[in-house]
Amino acid sequence: MADDSIKISATCVRVPVLSAHSESVYIETKIAAPIEAVKDAIQHFPGAVLEDDVSHQVYPQAINAVGSCETYVGRIRKDLDIEKGIHLWVVADNLLKGAAWNSVQIAESLHERGLVYPSQETIFSSE
Repeated sequence: MADDSIKISATCVRVPVLSAHSESVYIETKIAAPIEAVKDAIQHFPGAVLEDDVSHQVYPQAINAVGSCETYVGRIRKDLDIEKGIHLWVVADNLLKGAAWNSVQIAESLHERGLVYPSQETIFSSE
């Protein structure tokens, strides 16, 4: 492993939690995005909380997400090999911001943007 040509971008988490989920997320943008621009976008996105100050050990932690409907994002860094690649650490309360609540928020957002409409047919009939 003394080979400097080997590039590694690792995230290691070894903590037991009772509630909340944490994810190491990798994204690729259409154009190369400066980290500060990514942080600014997250900071202004509804429902997202930016926690990214590695020098002061401020980053999303499951214990701090419990009881919150917000999604916490931090540890934002460029990929070492892919110019448009970005790594993020994302944490949320799996009961309050889990799949069900998230699905409702996505459906509301799609409706607000005029991308989905309520059905004219009734789901249940009296027959």
